[in-house]
Amino acid sequence: MCTDNLKKSKIFWRSVAVSTLFLVVFSISPLSAPGQNQDSITALRQMGKAFASIAEKASPAVVSLKSERTVSGDSSTYGWPFDEDFFDFWFRQRSPRQRTPQRRYREQQQPVTAMGSGFIISSDGYILTNNHMVTEAEKVEIELTDGRKFTAKIVGADPDSDVAVVKIDAENLPSLELDDSDTLEVGEWVLAIGNPLGLSHTVTAGIVSAKGRGVGLADIENFIQTDAAINRGNSGGPLINLDGKVVGINTAIVGATGNIGIGFAIPINLAKHVYRQLREGGAVEWGFLGIQFKDLDPEHAKALNLPEDTKGALVQDVVEDSAAQKAGLEPYDVIIEFEGRPVEKSSEFVSRVSMLKPGTKIELVALRDGKRKTFSIKLGKRPPSTELAGTPPADAFEQLGFSVENLTRELAERLGYEGQSGVVVTEVDPRSRAAQIGLEPGVLIREVNRLQIKNTREFNEAIEKAREKGSALLLVQQDRSTFLALLRLSKE
Repeated sequence: MCTDNLKKSKIFWRSVAVSTLFLVVFSISPLSAPGQNQDSITALRQMGKAFASIAEKASPAVVSLKSERTVSGDSSTYGWPFDEDFFDFWFRQRSPRQRTPQRRYREQQQPVTAMGSGFIISSDGYILTNNHMVTEAEKVEIELTDGRKFTAKIVGADPDSDVAVVKIDAENLPSLELDDSDTLEVGEWVLAIGNPLGLSHTVTAGIVSAKGRGVGLADIENFIQTDAAINRGNSGGPLINLDGKVVGINTAIVGATGNIGIGFAIPINLAKHVYRQLREGGAVEWGFLGIQFKDLDPEHAKALNLPEDTKGALVQDVVEDSAAQKAGLEPYDVIIEFEGRPVEKSSEFVSRVSMLKPGTKIELVALRDGKRKTFSIKLGKRPPSTELAGTPPADAFEQLGFSVENLTRELAERLGYEGQSGVVVTEVDPRSRAAQIGLEPGVLIREVNRLQIKNTREFNEAIEKAREKGSALLLVQQDRSTFLALLRLSKE
């Protein structure tokens, strides 16, 4: 969709930005010459014309998206993304463990909707948007700039990356070209196009404020941060560079009431990885190393007797039977290189690993006790998010009345379960049998029907076997005391 006049070099646009800065300086200086001011104004007008040209060419490929579903009475339902709770959930910084949606009980059937954006990437009607815009949707309606409306088919959605693909039955549609987001630089101008607050095809401009942000909104994230104004309804819309190509999918902002100049977009290279697999009709596969880690900060570096300016990903825990464990990675290791490139931000590192096919052989370098150690690793396949998060699927919560997660080293230290194994209860329905028998968040389930369990996978398998008997006898630890809890189970 880009014309020749849009394909100007980045150097030229940087010079325009510098000219804009000079304009501001000259406007407040009594010594500024009229000719100099006029030159700066001319440069600024050129930039404005470029923005207008990009918006004119790109807007026809940006669509309004409406998701609909019906909430049944007396059933436990999720607040997001179909009402105001969605905004509070997705547009605040939260850790993965805080992303459990609040459940509420409705007494009658009622339709609920979510409004957002998307953009066409092929002339035959394939559209990229966010997973959270279509999750659990019974109907997805797409409206084009010319007023035409279509009921879209959900081709596929990936909760790990928050990317979804839908398709409408139409031909010869305007589409946007996808760029290489790895070449995007901090400071570049970008435009966000979408439907914030129901205002169709709103265009805002700003710069790339940062790259490689991890803010706990998705399991696989490597967000582009921008100060281009993004508000509720922008979700799923494109972030476009000065070549008129898409570099990201607008996804979230910081600030529950609206834009404060900090927005996040999914890098388009990550979205391409998801799109290719979903369009082929399969589930999205991600490479999986099997570690929990964080960015190494100066305080942790000092505690590990490393120079305070050391960059890398600090290993906090290693998943049992994972590729990392088989290769010999351990807690306190600091990963500093991956495939010959330095590791500085953990979110970038996990994104790079994830986009490799399971079975790919990789090489990384870690510091152990201050010494470099090279690891050759064959990547595994990323398990379902529910298994990694330590919670059964949503229907399992409804049946059991509670959810669990793996007992990590960090959780064991925080809850006082060092040296123990099992799963930690994270959420309990107060109206359930689980609550009546004494289960509450923070307790440790060590055994199911006298079988010791080490993780959520073993717990789920033990519960399925226990269904045949109609009950499960749980050995539960709370602080320093233990008790037996009998959980009745449906055989269905």
